[in-house]
Amino acid sequence: MENRREFLKIACVAATAAVLPKVASASHFAQGSVPPDQDDISTGGSLRAHATARNFLVGCAAIPQKFSTEPPYAGAVADQANILVAENAMKWAALRPAPDRFDFHAADELLAFTQAHGQKLRGHNLCWHESIPAWFAGTVNKDNARQFLTQHIQTVAGRYAGKIHSWDVVNEAVDTKSGRPDGLRKTPWLEFLGPSYLDLAYHTARQADPTALLTYNDYGIETDSADDAAKREQVLRLIQGFKKRGVPIDAIGVQSHLSATGPLPGRGLRDFVRELRRMNLQVFVTELDVNEQKLEGSEQECDAIVAKIYKNYASMMLAEPNVTALLTWGITDRYTWLNGPKLARLDGRPQRCLPLDANYRPTPVFFALRDAIDTRRKAT
Repeated sequence: MENRREFLKIACVAATAAVLPKVASASHFAQGSVPPDQDDISTGGSLRAHATARNFLVGCAAIPQKFSTEPPYAGAVADQANILVAENAMKWAALRPAPDRFDFHAADELLAFTQAHGQKLRGHNLCWHESIPAWFAGTVNKDNARQFLTQHIQTVAGRYAGKIHSWDVVNEAVDTKSGRPDGLRKTPWLEFLGPSYLDLAYHTARQADPTALLTYNDYGIETDSADDAAKREQVLRLIQGFKKRGVPIDAIGVQSHLSATGPLPGRGLRDFVRELRRMNLQVFVTELDVNEQKLEGSEQECDAIVAKIYKNYASMMLAEPNVTALLTWGITDRYTWLNGPKLARLDGRPQRCLPLDANYRPTPVFFALRDAIDTRRKAT
């Protein structure tokens, strides 16, 4: 373990020096000119440095398998984030190769990285209807589902007890189009255990790790569209039910997969965040990115639009004191899911939706996000 940590430290330092350039301000960069040696993004100018100065958590989803194979990636993640979340390494499919066997290799690598670089770690996730192993369908049923769920949470959350900032205990449990009066998504867990699976998951997680912030995480609750407003209201009812029943919950994760050509967040989300504050709940922006698949214009024009969305959204959220963390879903466009075959731009140009481009150079998003972080009052 110690040798691996030392290797990761050395790799990150080397990668940062070799790959991450010094660049100018957001407005200058957006104009396509990058004068050297005017702004260091890897030390005092990093997202991490600006957030830490304001007692705020900023980070990204990370792929631990790339830490040792791609030094520029490790360097970027170490430099820019004071909190990480597992992109896939802590999901059921990654952790459960067989019903009676766990594989913690990748998750342990991620924990080791965060410990070596003084970062916090979010766990994602303990209960979800997707990313479940192939054996699940033929093995888990009404008779043993409770045992499988509790054993999984006890084993996973227990292994990392005291080392995790927060756990997405339940992910995406609400679907307003399910036809159910309670708005719950039709999942195997709901089919096997009924709505009580939600309470079971949170109580089990609290017992396994008394210190982690227990989070409910969901998407499609950000904008003022009718669909998002309806789902946001249903999520609020879910959380109110938790509080009424004494279910342990500390935070709500707002995924924030935004669209450059769709409705954007506004007053509805702000009011939702404020209502959560009255309930003494923190809010995390957990999976932020901006889909520009259908956005027309030159790369420069699209960059400016995406950056503005980041700036406005992050500034709105950071104005609320109970919003205590913001994570993008990845750090570099090189590995974003938005450049996958189903979401790639129609003109074939790669999406530029994250703080660093495919070559680890800062995009206008980087500076927009940093500017938004700077709107937060500095720690005293």
